[in-house]
Amino acid sequence: MSKSNAEVFGSEGQWCILELMGHRRLAGLVSEVKIAGQGFLQIDIPDLDPDNWTTQFYAPSSVYGITPTTEEIATTVATQSASRPVHTWELRALDAGEPDWEDDDIDDDELSEGPF
Repeated sequence: MSKSNAEVFGSEGQWCILELMGHRRLAGLVSEVKIAGQGFLQIDIPDLDPDNWTTQFYAPSSVYGITPTTEEIATTVATQSASRPVHTWELRALDAGEPDWEDDDIDDDELSEGPF
């Protein structure tokens, strides 16, 4: 007999490893929420700092695997596979100078000849 979503996730959610399209793997506390009348999965992902969490929402159609697990395992997976967002100081380093479009290794004749 299959369980309802409420029985699987409970009122407090369920610690899970969530596998998404695009080969992304997230781990955290998963619950079901409604946004604009549609059902979404909410995942609260723990950070290395126990006071910081990241919350993300996913449509069920983007999920191809949910593995219920313990809080300890989910927290370990979350902190080991965490992708960090881009910070503004990283972007400033890219904008520090004009790109060098000239490449001394390529001869102009090679460009006009084409691959064949």
